[in-house]
Order: sequence, then structure tokens, then C-alpha cells
Amino acid sequence: MPPFGKRNAEVWPLLLWVAVLVFPADAMAAAGVDGVTAVSAKVSSDYIRGKLSDGSFQPETYAFGSGGNWGGDIKDATIDNLSFVDVAKIIAGPLASQKYFPAKDPNKTKLLIMVYWGTTTVPPKAQDDVMYEEYNAALAESRILMAQIPPQVDEANAVLTSALHTLAIANHMRDELDFKNAAMIGYSASGLIGTDEGNYLKHTALGIDQRDEVNEIEQNRYFVVLMAYDFQLLWKERKHKLLWETRFSIDELHNAFDKALPVMARFASQYFGEPTKGLVRTRVPEGQVDIGEVKSLGEVKPPSK
Repeated sequence: MPPFGKRNAEVWPLLLWVAVLVFPADAMAAAGVDGVTAVSAKVSSDYIRGKLSDGSFQPETYAFGSGGNWGGDIKDATIDNLSFVDVAKIIAGPLASQKYFPAKDPNKTKLLIMVYWGTTTVPPKAQDDVMYEEYNAALAESRILMAQIPPQVDEANAVLTSALHTLAIANHMRDELDFKNAAMIGYSASGLIGTDEGNYLKHTALGIDQRDEVNEIEQNRYFVVLMAYDFQLLWKERKHKLLWETRFSIDELHNAFDKALPVMARFASQYFGEPTKGLVRTRVPEGQVDIGEVKSLGEVKPPSK
């Protein structure tokens, strides 16, 4: 299944095996990448990673599937010009750091990892929203009516009622888009957006986290969603069984997707196949990110029926 909705749910995905070379490669610096990286990960109760005698995870094999670029409302060459292969190559390194390795042989492939990426579409700023402009204009008109001698109370109340109705519609539309984005990029895991608890807390002194999260998702964010399915079950029986998913994102402002992706993928990698049990948010750390050298071994078309 895709990260939201049912787009292409029954289509056999284009598969990609990517080789991760084990010898050292040049480090990719985090310089020029800024903002809050957020991660949300869930794991099926049926998925348990085996461990080796030293306590480390047992290696697992995978093939990539292309979920595609889910777009956004802004033109951005740093993401628009990247292909599925480009994105998969970058993610392969962080996956390898958690002992997920590509397998060339379908019979020995455990996971199909679907890759989705894009930029969120956010509500307009209040000062640029036509409905908020209409609300402010109606408020000004009601004040003028009340300032007349004698005050035009009925007319002012009618204008104010209309203004409040417009405001309610504007807020509802904004909340709906916030909730959609929260679900898409994992912010819904905190339980603070689109919930009764969140709506209550935002009006209290305890609502700092809620307000911070809303401010973050009301700015454009680059996002990636990885959804790992049982490859053998899908390949042999055409059944979708989701084993784990990881959603991660970073601010679009002041960043470039091709530079930010290695950084946020490296941070998110600690939750590949592991649950976050909520939303994890952190500032991008300074330093370098080693993702190793990668190369494509090619794409595989669906098997003939």
C-alpha cells in the first residue's frame, strides 16, 4: 500500500537492486543542511528481527520498489530532477548501516522496500489567505457600523456573523490540510494534531509542543516514506503484508533535497525496522555523514503472468 490512499496498490512495482560497496568512500558533509528532522516509525507485530550471537541484528535482504515522487506545490530542481534510482542509491547506505542489504536473487529477497518522496503542500500564510482577508475586512466594516450615531447594531451583528462563518471555514480548511500532512509525514504519531487533546492543549501553557509541530508542518517539508513488505508473499501470492514503515522529513526552507536526504536518512536509519513509539524530532547535527559508495545493479520488470 502507498503511504496514504490506494494509488497503485495492485500494480507490481518496478524493482531495483542496489549494491552497497563496503570499502570507504568520501564523506558527505552535513554543512548547508539545517532544520528539524522528524521521524515516525511503526513495526508489525509479525516482524521480529533475528539477532546474531554477538547481539547484533541478523542481515536481511531487500529489493527497492518505486513509489514515486508525490510532488508538492513549489518548483524545486533539487528534488524534481532526482529519479527513483538517485533516491534509492542515497537511502541504500543508511539501510546497510542497519544490516539491510540488497539481494539480486528474488528467491532470497526478504523485503520489498517501497520508496516514496516529495514536498508537502501547506496552507497559505494568514496574511496571504483570501478568506482571512475577507474576515478582517468584515471586522473593519462591523466596527464602522457600530461607530455610527446611532450604532447600526443589527447590520454590524450580521456582518460579524458572516465574518465568523468565513473564519470557521478558513480554519477548518487549514486544519484538514494540517492533518493530511501530519498523517503523510508521520507527525500524527504524536497525537497532537487533529485530535481533541491537541486542540485543547494549543490554548494552554502546555501546548508548546503542539504549536511547534503545527508551525513545522505549516512550512513546506521534504519527506521520504519507506514501507517494507514481505517480498516472498507479494512475489508468490500477490498479497501485501506491511512489516514496517518509516516516515522522515526535514524543513524545505534553506535546504536542498539532494543534500538533505543523506543527512535525514542517516538519522532516520536507527528506526529502520524499529518503532519510534511516537514522533522523534531533532535539530540536524553538525558533522559528517558517511553513507558508503553505491551503484545500481539495474531494474527488474514485473514477471510475466
